[in-house]
Amino acid sequence: MSTTLIDTTLLLMMVAAAIGVARTRNLFAVVILASLYSFLMATLLLVLDAVDVSMTEAAVGAGISTVLFLATLFLTQSEEAKPIHNPLIPFTVALVTVGLLAYGTLGLPHFGTSESAIHQHVAPRYIEQGQAETGVPNIVTAVLASYRGFDTLGEVAVIFTGGIGVIVLLRRRWRGDRDDGAAK
Repeated sequence: MSTTLIDTTLLLMMVAAAIGVARTRNLFAVVILASLYSFLMATLLLVLDAVDVSMTEAAVGAGISTVLFLATLFLTQSEEAKPIHNPLIPFTVALVTVGLLAYGTLGLPHFGTSESAIHQHVAPRYIEQGQAETGVPNIVTAVLASYRGFDTLGEVAVIFTGGIGVIVLLRRRWRGDRDDGAAK
């Protein structure tokens, strides 16, 4: 089976999951579909040989995010409220955004070509000067911890903030339950 067929199948399944998320009012189903979407994205990244990004997507997108969403859902209602306005304006904004993003990809080099900028400038520099500049013998560790250190710090900050948000919500719920029990 060709890689293109696998990629296309995974992308179509992701589109179906995204449409399901947009159309469903049951929030539990939305969380499960979003988790499925993240799992499909991790699988697609694995097929594209981006194993480190695939593992991160599986752990954060399909793992931690699902747990945080389910914990938050525990504190809220299980059905989304019906919109009070016509969703035509947000849909139009989303459609224009998709069009602009698609237009932006027209100037990019073909996927995997050796003429792309990353293969001409960035990767050779990391390979040739990475150990001297960072002092780290492993090139992957040097890129993630040194060259992309701020990016990694930002990702950790996002996960930490989400975790703190869930803890605050759970604590408020726990205090509310305790106060109700003391009032009886």
